[in-house]
Amino acid sequence: MDPASANATQLVILLCLSVVLLLFHILLQGFLATRELGSDWNAGPRDEEKQPTSALAGRAARASRNFQETYPAFIGLLLGLAFIGDASGWGVLGGWLWLIARIVYIPLYLAGIPYIRSLVWLGSLLGLLVMMIALIL
Repeated sequence: MDPASANATQLVILLCLSVVLLLFHILLQGFLATRELGSDWNAGPRDEEKQPTSALAGRAARASRNFQETYPAFIGLLLGLAFIGDASGWGVLGGWLWLIARIVYIPLYLAGIPYIRSLVWLGSLLGLLVMMIALIL
């Protein structure tokens, strides 16, 4: 298998795993909110702006929003790498760094661990930066 094909395979794997992570965020947030607010709330039209009040449900919602802030950039960079190619492999490395950091971020946020969570978040941004540099060079 030539390097370009191997990198393309890695990009597709990253894309699929990132969608799994997105779905995990949605399901976790929904599960915690439903656990607090009940099945009727979940099945209903949610016309009232009722929000869960537990710390864990709030953290899951904020972690999900935080993920969604960088996810479009990740997808855009991933598509750019797929279109232009990633001969150096640095783009794939940056993608893995972003994905792993975003996975590690979830339990840190849910546990309310400061500073380390912020460092992990910075690690995910570093992953995006590495992807961007791979596109430019």
